[in-house]
Amino acid sequence: MSRPHRLAALMFAVLLLVPAASLAQAPGQAAPPAASKTAPAATPVNLNTATVEQLDGLPGIGRAMATRIIEYRQKAGGFKKVEELMNVRGIGEKNFLKLKPLVTVGPVKTGSGAPK
Repeated sequence: MSRPHRLAALMFAVLLLVPAASLAQAPGQAAPPAASKTAPAATPVNLNTATVEQLDGLPGIGRAMATRIIEYRQKAGGFKKVEELMNVRGIGEKNFLKLKPLVTVGPVKTGSGAPK
């Protein structure tokens, strides 16, 4: 077996062993929680009060999309229902379905702090 083939075979063998080794744990020991950027937030993000930073934290939403959501919110006078998110350019049904459990619509925040 040539050296490149031997190296490839060794790398393949290591890849096969790594997942098995990482799954092995002591009996009764709980598995550590998996960290993920797309994990749902503990509290849904209110589309009517969220900042660019809060919206940017949602999966599939970058700063430009977050800015468009806020612009839509300002022009429309706030979101009445979460489905209106699909009215924002760039958010189709597929993206909306991913976001739906992570967002909510609450009272619109005004300059005086009182809901409309």
